[in-house]
Amino acid sequence: MEKRGRPRTFDRDAALQRAMELFWENGFEETSMTDLTDAMGIASPSLYAAFGSKEALFREAVERYQGNVGTEIWDALDSEPEIAAAIGAFLMNTARSYSDETTPRGCMIVLGARSMGQSSHPVCEMLKAHREMNLVRLRQRFDRAVADGQLPATFDCAAAAAFYAALQHGMSIIARDGADAATLEAIAITGRQSFASPAGAGVR
Repeated sequence: MEKRGRPRTFDRDAALQRAMELFWENGFEETSMTDLTDAMGIASPSLYAAFGSKEALFREAVERYQGNVGTEIWDALDSEPEIAAAIGAFLMNTARSYSDETTPRGCMIVLGARSMGQSSHPVCEMLKAHREMNLVRLRQRFDRAVADGQLPATFDCAAAAAFYAALQHGMSIIARDGADAATLEAIAITGRQSFASPAGAGVR
């Protein structure tokens, strides 16, 4: 028997990639359905049939971003055995990723939606949840360094994780504002130095 319905005439994966880049560049609220259909090269009925809704498409775009963009930032936390080197690589990889001229600047998880936009409240909550997961990953890396004896038992892992997450978020914002790679790398170096200072982690 013949299959009912018309077959899709577009590459779903390529269309999702274009949607991700558009959301990353403009944010959820500022990206219209017309913007999406134009960028993805499909009509509205095809978009709804393939992705369900604008919000569902955004969620899928965020998952694609998380799985494919800037993975080296977080890999550094696990691949570097020394905590100071891990934080240094985390920050430097952030600087390079956020200033990549072949992609939108900054981080989609940080810049993907306005914090309190009523129409996008579920979207904001989703992005907040992703940021919280990233904070947990930082906290766990500091916890591991304490367990390994690289940091003192009194080290405040929660505060350190919050500090470096905030630094990373700030790098995302100034990258979007136009800061170049050299500026972001200088911030990364300063952030690494603060970790090794007497007021920082207490390691040399």
